[in-house]
Amino acid sequence: MLKFLKSLLGPSPGSTATLTESDVPAWLSERENAARAVLQAEVSESMQTVRNAAARLQLTINNLQGADQDPETHPRIKSIAKNSLPLFLRAMNFSLAKELPDDPEEFYAAAVECVKGCLNAVHGQGRYLMVALPEEMKDTKAGIDAIGREINAMTKAIGRFKEESSRIEAARSASVALSGARNDREHLFAKAERIKERIAGIVQRLDAIAAETARLSADEAYLALDAGRDRCARLAQERDELLRHYASLTMTASHVFRKAEKIAIRKKLSKEVHIIRNAMEILSHHEVATADVVTGALDAAFPVVQKMIDDGDIILKNKDEHAVFSDTAAFSGEVGGLCTKYCGVAECCRKEEESLHSHPIPARLRSLEREKEQLENMRAREEQEHRDLLLARKELEDAIPRLREELSKKLEEMRGETVQLQADEPVRG
Repeated sequence: MLKFLKSLLGPSPGSTATLTESDVPAWLSERENAARAVLQAEVSESMQTVRNAAARLQLTINNLQGADQDPETHPRIKSIAKNSLPLFLRAMNFSLAKELPDDPEEFYAAAVECVKGCLNAVHGQGRYLMVALPEEMKDTKAGIDAIGREINAMTKAIGRFKEESSRIEAARSASVALSGARNDREHLFAKAERIKERIAGIVQRLDAIAAETARLSADEAYLALDAGRDRCARLAQERDELLRHYASLTMTASHVFRKAEKIAIRKKLSKEVHIIRNAMEILSHHEVATADVVTGALDAAFPVVQKMIDDGDIILKNKDEHAVFSDTAAFSGEVGGLCTKYCGVAECCRKEEESLHSHPIPARLRSLEREKEQLENMRAREEQEHRDLLLARKELEDAIPRLREELSKKLEEMRGETVQLQADEPVRG
């Protein structure tokens, strides 16, 4: 039986074996089982011998419990031996009590530990017993030696099995790497195909957007909007010019109002502070108020400020300030007129912009432009991912022959013959 099992593992020089890659894991498992069976057959007798020797050694240790010491032993040695014996027995019993598993590798490791423990006990507390109990300790050492000889007899078989297991594991890792590379390649191929389909769909939609954009841009209703856009541009320009003029006029008045506010605060004129501050807030607001609101605020603030000018609290610095406060009624009327004109132009501009913005064709063109931008970003990402997948797939394609060659060599080392590996499926183009 052992000869037959060894023939399963032995080389077949000069022959050639053909294996498909998918058959390799099963073949390795079969070889591993054969190697384990060979090991079991080789060491089974030694394992039983070790068990028997351990049992005899245990009996020897049990007999030590009631053994009589040599009467000629020195009293001090007797005393030491008496104290050492329980410790020695405990250590030996602990080592011998360890389970010896049925698996050869586990059995071998456990037996080695057992012998180590016994030898430590002999060289430790046992050395004091050599003189007091010479025959019993001689039997103990003989029992340990008996176990040790059988362990030595197992060592070569265990070593051969470990070497074979190492080769099998290396081949199994190489097989897993090759299988993983092929699976990854197929996964990348399928993913790349899905991305190609998505890119084709994006391109198709972009072509449709380009066609619809061209059609709408040439539509007569859309071309007719040019006049509206021109009107809107002119109104926006007029609105902005009116706003600049308004800001320029009110800036001068606001500058003087700020001086007046400080004076009123210093004099604790709370009513006047409120009037001046209200006018300043209206003039500086980002939205131009109506003529009634602006002129009302100016008409309320001007008398307060004019009194400060008349009292000498405020000194006008330049011709612009003199122009404003030399005829405040005219200034108020000019600013009110600007407000009225600005509000009218701004309203016309707003309605024109709303009309253009709400027209279905420009709205549709804007929607198409947003969709186009999103799709182009998507296409760029998909194309980059597709390039990355192709690169990764190329790396796998280059790695597969090397991985197959590595697996073949490992199999040949075990079989002792040439091994031809066949792929389960052809490589895709």
